Amino acid sequence: MTASNAQRAIDAVFRIESAKLIAGLARIVRDVGVAEELAQDALVAALERWPEIGVPENPGAWLMAVAKHRAIDVVRQRARVERKHEELGHAIEAQQEAAAPDLDAAADDDVGDDLLRLVFTCCHPVLSSEARVALTLRLLGGLTTEEIARAFLVPEPTIAQRIVRAKRTLAEKRVPFEVPRAAELEARLSSVLEVIYLVFNEGYSATAGSDWMRPELCQDALRLGRILAELVPTEPEVHGLVALMEIQASRSRARLARWDHFLIRRGFTALARAEALGGARGPNALQAAIAACHARAQTPAETDWARIAALYGALAEVAPSPIVELNRAVALSMAEGPAAGLALVDTLTAEPSLQGYHLLPSVRGDLLAKLGRFDEARAELERAATLTRNARERDLLRERAAACARGARH
Repeated sequence: MTASNAQRAIDAVFRIESAKLIAGLARIVRDVGVAEELAQDALVAALERWPEIGVPENPGAWLMAVAKHRAIDVVRQRARVERKHEELGHAIEAQQEAAAPDLDAAADDDVGDDLLRLVFTCCHPVLSSEARVALTLRLLGGLTTEEIARAFLVPEPTIAQRIVRAKRTLAEKRVPFEVPRAAELEARLSSVLEVIYLVFNEGYSATAGSDWMRPELCQDALRLGRILAELVPTEPEVHGLVALMEIQASRSRARLARWDHFLIRRGFTALARAEALGGARGPNALQAAIAACHARAQTPAETDWARIAALYGALAEVAPSPIVELNRAVALSMAEGPAAGLALVDTLTAEPSLQGYHLLPSVRGDLLAKLGRFDEARAELERAATLTRNARERDLLRERAAACARGARH
């Protein structure tokens, strides 16, 4: 195997396996920062060995075996320092034997999911809400600091600092690697929901790279959402989030082929649960209701854009943000015409958090084109193309800009 082929294989495997790897290691070393370092050590080992031996049949297990061996060394070293080597050494060896056949299935509590423990640990109240989300996206989703920065619409160095400080704080405060109980769980729930949806959203619409989607992130987020719904079945916003992700995921094939009606039914069921629990006005339930409007329409012409615009209006009341307003503008343009949508978009052009957000000029360009203002539309679409980091999206924006240029000549 050539070095370049090995590098590509390692990058792909690590992107998929890193979250499970870090979560499994964190259960052993009880420190997410150390767990990430150990995972990186395993990656370095793969870079050294795989060009010689080839990609293992089970690359994730290979990485875990290497990292786990080093993790046990770390724990034993701690034990020696604390003069408890014999006691903790036996405990770690027993844990190793119990976990040997299936690390992911090994459980310390009734949730039985290391990734879920990782989410709750990273969402501990000792961290700021921004740090919680950034750290979990980094460790769970394997996102780069650049991708997280684009999701938050903030500078990349800011995200890097949040992640470093968050790991340091968790270590200093000795935050346990566990799923909390009762009132503490409820206190961390909103942050966990935000994290899970941001991971899903990055998978559904990749901010960077050559692909439209990163399906493995969508699947991780969906799995975590479903587990969470079983863990806290009376929380309407959990069911609202699951509904939103199920319905959105059903559209993933539509980007290439067709809707997944099984996922749509699952989404409708989850939305009904959220509404039955009195959560119809929750942010996740409102977004799920918007997605349901799209799913119910047999054709684009049948979409109830007036209801979607009203739902975005309700969402703006409970969770105001410039992006919600941008989406509301699109809905208004479909319900009342492009001029109505453009009027709202124009109020957002001075919003600082949207200055580097490619969808603002993209939406504005589309609306200008519908109004026949092709020169202005072309300029906006070209600017949007320079702002996106997704190659497929950049090509599409340039095609639309070229179409506007042709329209201006006629």
